[in-house]
Amino acid sequence: MPEVHARLSASGSKKWLNCPGSIQMEETFQDNSSLFAKEGTTAHALGEAKIKLALNQYNRVKYHNAIKNLEITEDMEEYTEDYKDFVIEIFNAAKGKTSDSLIYIEKMLDFSLWVPDGFGTGDVVIVGDGTLEIIDLKYGNGVRVSAENNSQMRLYALGAINAFDYLYDIKQIRMTIYQPRMDNISTETISIAKLIAWGEEVREKAAIANDDKVTECIAGDHCDSGFCRARAVCRSYAEKRQKLAVYDFKRPAKLSVEEIADIIDQADKISKWVKTVNDYALDQALNHGVEIPGFKLVEGRSNRKYAKDESEIVAHLKSLGYQEDDIYTRSLKTISNMEKLLGKKTFNDVLGDYVVKPQGKPTLVHINDKRPAINSVNQATEDFKDITNKGE
Repeated sequence: MPEVHARLSASGSKKWLNCPGSIQMEETFQDNSSLFAKEGTTAHALGEAKIKLALNQYNRVKYHNAIKNLEITEDMEEYTEDYKDFVIEIFNAAKGKTSDSLIYIEKMLDFSLWVPDGFGTGDVVIVGDGTLEIIDLKYGNGVRVSAENNSQMRLYALGAINAFDYLYDIKQIRMTIYQPRMDNISTETISIAKLIAWGEEVREKAAIANDDKVTECIAGDHCDSGFCRARAVCRSYAEKRQKLAVYDFKRPAKLSVEEIADIIDQADKISKWVKTVNDYALDQALNHGVEIPGFKLVEGRSNRKYAKDESEIVAHLKSLGYQEDDIYTRSLKTISNMEKLLGKKTFNDVLGDYVVKPQGKPTLVHINDKRPAINSVNQATEDFKDITNKGE
């Protein structure tokens, strides 16, 4: 898998399209890949190898050499197997329409006609007459990703058109986000004309973002969903989060419902912002010798733990006359651990009838949350009236 990254990357386009100063601001921060990012990289490498094996681009030896150093979990094995099947199914459908359809895995796509030095890597590109397909694997399970108006996917699409439009009569592009851990398959289909028009709008914004003289930051949802590294020190982001301070925190009865809704919405974002700033300050103090006024570094609280190997401790206790029942606490594995032990399919076959999912505690979430709304007291009363009236 290619490891190089463009300055105005497709994956970071949500930020620089909405906040031109984010390019300058983020460049002062080191990009420390998280555990989750590394996990995603592993899943991509495994998925790539599986697809190439299915396409006979890899033999068994080359396949095992490609994955031998990967830290693969049982879940990842299953999810990437499903991903491979999905890709092969789409490719076979394309070949059914155009026999000479081509498939490219981890394809470098150049969209520099619209974005200065712009390029990225398409996980899967399938090209044939009429339609060009782009499939992007998202292994994360924290945020559901939509293909609708997805700037990363559209930039990949521009790069694909740049590479293949002269070979095939492409009229539309179909872009799919495959997010197996959230059971999410999202697709957007766009015409060539609409895509090119969007690209012209991007060209102007990209030129501004690439200008080193532009430092203006514009805070918005893109800061969090785009995981901007500069949130801890960005003044625009801080001012947006401090919006909650306009309320005097009077008794809720003196606030309108709209104000209460705004407080709830802002409070969650503020708590995340405070943690981001705190983590940044800790890093500066611990690793860079920066003194934070009014604060000092101390050793945090810790819990006791055994200093010897478990078997050594057990042997020692037994030598003193203690029995295993005195030493061990026996309990059934948690559902998650049992599912990992058995595998999802076997777990459902063997223990499906022994597992229930209790109704969750009611909670307020943003209107864009995918979960269905539950009936309020007033709605339940109205529903009961409807039932009663029908019975009369």
